[in-house]
Amino acid sequence: MTINRTPDYYRSLVKELLAYPKETSWLEFKHNNADPQEIGEYISALANSAVLEGKSHSYLIWGIDNDTHDVLGTTFSARSATKGNEELENWLLRLLSPRPHFRFIEFVYQDKNVVLLEIPRASDRPVQFEGREYIRIGSYKKSLKDFPDQERTLWRLFDNTPFEYQLAVEHVSSDEVLALLDYSHAFEMLGIPLPESRASIMSRLEEEQLIRRNTSGKYDIFNLAAILFAKELKMFRHLGRKKVRVIIYEGDSRIQTIREVEQHNGYAIGFEEVLKSIDLLLPRNEVIGKAFRREVPMFPPLAVRELLANALIHQDFLITGAGPMVEIFANRMEITNPGTPLVSTDRFLDASPRSRNDALASLMRRMSICEERGTGIDKVVFQTEFYQLPAPLFGTKLESTFAVLFAPMPSSQMDKAEKIRACYLHACLRYVTQKPMTNSTLRERLGIAEKNKSIVSRIIRDALEAGFLKLKDPTEESKKLKSYLPFWA
Repeated sequence: MTINRTPDYYRSLVKELLAYPKETSWLEFKHNNADPQEIGEYISALANSAVLEGKSHSYLIWGIDNDTHDVLGTTFSARSATKGNEELENWLLRLLSPRPHFRFIEFVYQDKNVVLLEIPRASDRPVQFEGREYIRIGSYKKSLKDFPDQERTLWRLFDNTPFEYQLAVEHVSSDEVLALLDYSHAFEMLGIPLPESRASIMSRLEEEQLIRRNTSGKYDIFNLAAILFAKELKMFRHLGRKKVRVIIYEGDSRIQTIREVEQHNGYAIGFEEVLKSIDLLLPRNEVIGKAFRREVPMFPPLAVRELLANALIHQDFLITGAGPMVEIFANRMEITNPGTPLVSTDRFLDASPRSRNDALASLMRRMSICEERGTGIDKVVFQTEFYQLPAPLFGTKLESTFAVLFAPMPSSQMDKAEKIRACYLHACLRYVTQKPMTNSTLRERLGIAEKNKSIVSRIIRDALEAGFLKLKDPTEESKKLKSYLPFWA
């Protein structure tokens, strides 16, 4: 099934960008200002600033108040805008060097017309407009030559290119590019009609920043293309060990392996197959409905999907000899990825999303492999609560990050640490939905009868003493009215 970049995708993106407290060097809001000269200068400034901020894209959005971020709507339309007798987009492309593959997207957000300009980061040199390079200093657009420190940093970053835009293979022919990449599957997932000619296919792959034509007339393939769309990862030597491994063990330890499955192709084209492999290997629980018995996976499929996507996106590709791994035991499932996280594991559920591989994350969002940034762990915790499973565990070991889903277990069999973890994550989930935790909500989450509310009070007390919770109102004396927040709130 073809996955398109629908207006819902862009509405989700705008919602995310509006959450920033103010404009950044890679994000600009406008109401109706549609001066072509200024747009060209902003494309240069935002493309260059995205490099300094480690972003794969920058954005200019019309229809938003610059100060309040209120959605006002706009009369600007890129489709009808012109400069002289020339269409705006053609005029901009003619004066930009190198030409970034920017996109104007027009859609309705909160019943108002909004225009989003999506600009890819500069790749190997600063983007110029009319021969002049621009940069953003705070929220101001400036000439790059007036800021020599930023210019030196920019060129140094071009030499320190993110993993996604380092080269997986160099100097290959168009035939070799098409033999190495599952380009038809890539276009389908990106919602792009398959071009009719070889030249058009190569041109579109270049526009998507998956390959580039080099000075010799041949092509270089970026890591981003290889890790997502490779027909065989082993054809790219440094990526062969980055395959996803799924292992099922006998019992609760790693002593005896029952079966091991490896993903051989790129993450994007093989993602659903990996999920199917996990589903087939997972132990099943029998559920008795009104008329029939049926088997369901031990762990919620949505939680598994989100944790696998997170492991792929947030891994450290510079750690060699290790890749994402899914291990299935009789009582749990562990998903591990190379690299330690950029935020504390205690703050996975609420912290502002930070991605080690921003271009990879952006493209996987675009293909609906993962959804709005920062919501994945929320979904995982919600799913475990909905099915009344033990709380998931997030942690680090050596140079890796792991997430653990546990098999069903009544709260009476949980140890003290497990109960505190369930209490803390429940408080976090309540807080991000703007609700405090109470004795009553935690009782419902743990499946504890009201007559045993003293057990829940003890769990809350233990979580308070361990420093995971705090009282919402320390002056509240009524036990019945007391409510609780996570320690960081």
